[in-house]
Amino acid sequence: MEIVLLIFGSILVFALIIVMFPSGSQTDIQARLAQLDSGEGSAPAQIIKDEELNKPFVDRVIRPFLANLAGKGDPKQMKKSQKNSLRKMLAQAGYPGGLTVGEFVVVQNLLRVVLPALCIAFGMVAGYKLNQLTFAGLFGFVLGWLIPRFYLQSKISGRLHGIQRQLPDVLDLLTVAVEAGLGFDAACDKVVEKMRGPIPDEFSLTLRQMRMGQSRRDAFKDMGDRVGHPDMSSFVSALIQADQLGVSIGQILRIQSEQLREKRRQRAEEEAAKAPVKMMIPLVFFIFPNVGIVIGCPALFQIIEELSKSGLQ
Repeated sequence: MEIVLLIFGSILVFALIIVMFPSGSQTDIQARLAQLDSGEGSAPAQIIKDEELNKPFVDRVIRPFLANLAGKGDPKQMKKSQKNSLRKMLAQAGYPGGLTVGEFVVVQNLLRVVLPALCIAFGMVAGYKLNQLTFAGLFGFVLGWLIPRFYLQSKISGRLHGIQRQLPDVLDLLTVAVEAGLGFDAACDKVVEKMRGPIPDEFSLTLRQMRMGQSRRDAFKDMGDRVGHPDMSSFVSALIQADQLGVSIGQILRIQSEQLREKRRQRAEEEAAKAPVKMMIPLVFFIFPNVGIVIGCPALFQIIEELSKSGLQ
C-alpha cells in the first residue's frame, strides 16, 4: 500500500511540475512544425525536420525545459556578486553541459527539492519514524545543496590541471608555427585544428571574439580572466606586453615555454619530495601494525610457552 501511495505521489508531483512550468516552448514548437509542414523557410522542410528530430533527447527536451524554468525563476534576483562568481566558476569549468547561470541555478533548486523528497519517500517505504524522516529530509537537502557545488569544483580542478599540463605543449606548437612564418592568429588556428583539450577550446572562443571585432589584447585578457590560472595569466600578460612593445612574439613564446617547463619540473620535484611524508600515514596505521603482528606473535607464543613450562616445574 505504501508503494502504491509513493508511486501515486510521484506522479502527482511530476504532473504539478509540468502544469506549473510548462515546457514554454510547446507553442513555439507547434508553430515551428506547422511552418516546416507548410514548406516555409530558407531550407527544405524535411531536412530541417530531420535535423530537429535527430538531435539528442537532452537538446530536444531537457535543455528547453531547463531554459524555460530559468526564465521563470528569474536569476536576476540573485545578488550581482553571486551571479558573477557563479558565472566565473562555470567559465572555469568550461560550461559543463552547456549550462548557463540560470540553468545551473534551476538544477540546484531542483536537486534541493527532489533529493529530500526521495529520501523521505525511501524512509516511508522503509518504515522510518517521524524523527528519522526529518533527518532523512535534512540529509537529502544537504546533498542537494552540496552536490552541484562539489561537481562544479571537481570540473574546475580537473580543467585547471589539464590547462597546466597542456600549456607548454601548446606554446611549443605556437612557437614552431610562428617561427615557420605564420601570423599569431593563424598559429592559434593551428592549435585549435591540431590539438584537443581545454586550451584549444579557449583559443577557439578567443578567435571567435576577435573575428567579431574585439581587439586581440582584450580578447586574450578576457581569456586569462576566464581561465583564472596563474600560468595562463602569465602567458597572456607576456603576450600583451610583446604586442604593445613590438617584441618578437616567437621569442616571447619560446621564453614562456622554457619557463613553464621549468615550473612543471619543479612541481614534479616538489610532489616527489612530499611523497615520503604522505606515505607515513598508511605506513604507521596499516603496515607497521601488521609487520609487528607477524614478527611479534611467534616470539610472544614462545615466551608464553616457556613461562608455562617454568611454572609447571
